[in-house]
Amino acid sequence: MARFTTIEICKEFMHFSAAHFTIFSQTERERLHGHNFRVAVRVVAPVDDNGLCFNYKIIKDHIRDLCIELDEYTLLPGNSPYLNIIREDAHYRVEFDGEYMLFLAPEVKILPVSNITVEELSHHLLHRVLEDGTLENDYAIQEIEIKVASGSNQWGTSSWTKS
Repeated sequence: MARFTTIEICKEFMHFSAAHFTIFSQTERERLHGHNFRVAVRVVAPVDDNGLCFNYKIIKDHIRDLCIELDEYTLLPGNSPYLNIIREDAHYRVEFDGEYMLFLAPEVKILPVSNITVEELSHHLLHRVLEDGTLENDYAIQEIEIKVASGSNQWGTSSWTKS
């Protein structure tokens, strides 16, 4: 019978700063503002004969890379039903409820999410961690949970469980 353990990882480097606005409805959104987002990971896996689940440096490195990808950008939701995002030369023109916002294209990341919230960011990061299949196929990991915080004690969490 396998002995399982839970590894929780929340290192200092697991963070990114980004600008965003949350969309509440077709006509209501927050003003553009920023957060210092924090990321934490929880993994459930069996302990091997060497007293180790797996080399979890793999997850730490992956999260570090994802945080670097998002750091110091304005994040826009590419799948929002309420935004129209158009690339115009060196800018993105973003339409919301009849208003237009202009962003410098090199300073924007358009994510495949419907809103820039901790709920969607945690799901996006979880998807990115799992997308190459390494963790789910090469290791005996049973569960992964990724949490994203936009402030103290305000986390969004997404989970994956091996079927």
